[in-house]
Amino acid sequence: MNSPLQASQTTGATNIDVLILGAGINGAGLFRELALQGVGCMIIDKADFGSGTSAAPSRLIHGGLKYLETGEFGLVAQSTLERNLLLQNAPHCVEALPTFIPIFSWTRGIWAALRTLAGSKTAPRSRGALLIKIGLSLYDYFGSRDRVMPHHRFLLKGKARQKIRHITPAIVAGGIYYDAKISRPERLVYELVRDGLDANPLCAAETFTEMTSARDGCLRFRKHHGTEFAVRPRLVVNAAGPWIDHVNERLGAPSHLIGGTKGSHILIDHPELVRSLNGHMIYFEADDGRICLVYGYLGLALVGSTDIPSSDPENLRCEEPEIDYFLQSLRSILPGLRFDRDQIVYTYSGIRPLPASDGTAPGLISRDHSAPVIEPDESRPFAIMSLVGGKWTTFRGFAEEVADVVLSRLQHTRKQSTRYLPIGGGKAYPVDANAKRILIDRIAKSAGITDARAQELVDRYGTTAEAVATFRSDYSDERRISGSQTYSFREFDWIARKELVVHLADIVMRRSTIAIEGRLTEEGLKDIAEVAAKPLGWDGPRVKREIDEVISLLATFHHQTIKAGTVEIECHER
Repeated sequence: MNSPLQASQTTGATNIDVLILGAGINGAGLFRELALQGVGCMIIDKADFGSGTSAAPSRLIHGGLKYLETGEFGLVAQSTLERNLLLQNAPHCVEALPTFIPIFSWTRGIWAALRTLAGSKTAPRSRGALLIKIGLSLYDYFGSRDRVMPHHRFLLKGKARQKIRHITPAIVAGGIYYDAKISRPERLVYELVRDGLDANPLCAAETFTEMTSARDGCLRFRKHHGTEFAVRPRLVVNAAGPWIDHVNERLGAPSHLIGGTKGSHILIDHPELVRSLNGHMIYFEADDGRICLVYGYLGLALVGSTDIPSSDPENLRCEEPEIDYFLQSLRSILPGLRFDRDQIVYTYSGIRPLPASDGTAPGLISRDHSAPVIEPDESRPFAIMSLVGGKWTTFRGFAEEVADVVLSRLQHTRKQSTRYLPIGGGKAYPVDANAKRILIDRIAKSAGITDARAQELVDRYGTTAEAVATFRSDYSDERRISGSQTYSFREFDWIARKELVVHLADIVMRRSTIAIEGRLTEEGLKDIAEVAAKPLGWDGPRVKREIDEVISLLATFHHQTIKAGTVEIECHER
């Protein structure tokens, strides 16, 4: 294990205050929260940190403008606050995103919105300028706490079309408001766990670990290499997301808490589109009334998302009808640009772990969170808290709420607040351009690299870039990964040695964004596997298995076919 926890002399099981099952964003956020309060806790996942639903968001940190339509004002207030806090606490991967709303009428949608607020189960259609103006004014009001971004503004048709070139001439106006985007959500999940481990020696984290039995208060697990261990917790937190009901059943406490919906996204290589967006996200209604979005992400354009009822989190991929839907939606909103399958670089899908809700339209199911408790019984001496619902943006607030309940149950007291506590590479991050320039100069000089390379590393890792750049490695920073001149052997050596990696996919799909950027080639995969093999103890056959597994994952779940020297999209033409 990754921390020195003590096993019971009589049972061989490790005694622990809190066991968290699931290392997605909610589980990782709670782990850090409890670790900072001095609570002995362990987080376990059957896969990697942030490898499930948490790796499949729209990559937005947002207040939830659409939640105003369903009257979830408390959720909007919390979401806008947490958005503002993340812009301060994780500036290395969260940045402001001006958002453009195309408006097609002046008064449409008011009665539909009123019916929704009164309890209608159908989503409002065709939101007009008056309704959007009211919504954006409310949004600014709810986002006033710790505000770090401007208020919204309206543009008439002429100026709106100058702002977003190629936007359909059918608009009558445009609204601009501010939310935020996260460049590397999977890394942030890892950084939360890393912060917890660094803060508390009584804490531990395990990935690729399966629960084999739950009996008489003792939970047994098997790690990826076959080692087994047992844990005897005082309290279990089920943070398994879409798998919550499955995990509760394994724990002997069957539940029906989750009614998830599938959300898919595509990334397209379209420089003209990215330039046309002018640094903005377009947040628009598709022809069927559903909300779509498109914005620039790491040089590509990210398009999303669907909202389809689904209960199978294991076998998800963006299906052909969803791809058709995205491309047609883009053609409608930006009729002057070409959109085809050959532009697609990557696709992904995930299940939103929403609360079970009978008969409610998927888009209207609450994104709020809850933590119902299943109390102990005769065969199970520990309580189970299940983290239901929630959204990426509110993970810290959710973790804070749950941690306070846990601390009360354990009769612990809170030692510190995480409200203004930086995360991972956000620690000591420069507060302005001049301070960032000083940091970049220092890293460049101490590591013997160019300023441009130092800035690239700071943009990628935050202040952790200094440790990455100066790491004593067998590889120089000048030696770059085949097919991707922005990634070096040395930074992947750092990741393999320092960041709790088990598989090659952990490196290319979660500790870095090289796969989602479409920068992987077969030669590049071999380079990265070569770097990882020594610290992770991989022999030749294991290296081949790791490479084959990444190629299979990308082809099966992300429509990406890796070939020698290139990355191709695997889509079926109709």
